[in-house]
Order: sequence, then structure tokens, then C-alpha cells
Amino acid sequence: MTDRRRAILTGAARVIARQGVRGLRVADLAAEAGVSTALIYYHFKDRPGILRHALAFIGDRADRYTATWEGEAGPGPSDPRGLLERTLLLEFQDLPEVRENSTAWGELRAHAVFDPELREDLAAAGAAWVAEVAGHLAALCPAAPPGAVTAAAERLTALLEGLSVRWLSGLLPVAHARGLLREAIGVELGRLGSPASPAPRID
Repeated sequence: MTDRRRAILTGAARVIARQGVRGLRVADLAAEAGVSTALIYYHFKDRPGILRHALAFIGDRADRYTATWEGEAGPGPSDPRGLLERTLLLEFQDLPEVRENSTAWGELRAHAVFDPELREDLAAAGAAWVAEVAGHLAALCPAAPPGAVTAAAERLTALLEGLSVRWLSGLLPVAHARGLLREAIGVELGRLGSPASPAPRID
């Protein structure tokens, strides 16, 4: 990705987080990214193109920041339980980039109610996330039926999204959000018959 394209998408995520999808104006995006409106249209053709690429950018950025815990030194966990917790709990890092990303994702998700085209892209991104979580659950619970594993992944990712909204809105402290999600992970693993013992806390 070129530096200018990255700047535009970074600006798009920031404007969407701050003003919502309906508040995303190409002129505002150009000012945020420090580029011309013509360059934005050159790269993304139209407003729906900006939204689709912004959604993909937000997903890619989440993949990057969920690879490293805030202040973590050395390699992360390699065990299935640790990888599962990392995938979910790192969405609650109290960092500007994480807050911006989560807020923009929520704005895009809300707008998809009225935008069938965006809904398809959002559904694909959500399905990929559920599949990633289901993969970690399946590694921990190899005897569990695939349908039950997928349903558990859907519940955990849906809970995370709801907790994230409350955390971002100031209704829930980040440590409490992490604790609730960690408990839910334990409940789902118990349902699936995981023999794994509780993982050490990641705070």
C-alpha cells in the first residue's frame, strides 16, 4: 500500500469514528489526510469505494494491534487458550488507535442497516472474525461439534462488540470489560467440553 493510500484510509477511519458514516464528506477526508479530493477519487472511485476499503483497512489494522499486548515484551502466547484470549481481549487495549478502530467499526456496522452493499462486506469481515475465533475454540475442544464451536464463536464476538460499545461510551471500565469477556470464554469452553485449565490472566 502506498503512503498516500494509507494516509487516506487512516483519515477515513478517523473521520468515520468522529463523525459517523453519514458525516463522511470527501472534502473533510481530504483535509484529514492532507491530500486533494481528486486523489481520493483516483484511488477509490466513489464514496462506497471509500467505505469498502476503509472497512478492510480497519480489519487489517485490528489484526496488527491484536498481535501485541500493550506494553508486552517478547513473543506472545502460542497455546490455544492464550491465542483465543489474545484474539478477543486485545480489542480492549486503552490506546487511541484501538478506540478509533472500534468506534469506526461500530459506525460502519450501524450504517450497514441502511446500506445493503456495505452489509455484504461487513458480513464477510464478521464471518472471517468468527471463523478465526472458532479455529481457536476447535483447537481447545477438538471433540466439540463444528456447529457448536461456530455458535460459541458467534456469541463471544457478539458479546465483545456489545462490551466494546459500553467501554467506548464510558459505561464500563476496561478492566471490567476484559473480566466479563474472560469469564464468558471460560463458560463457552466449559460448554464445549474443554479439558484445558484456566489460562493465566493477561492484564
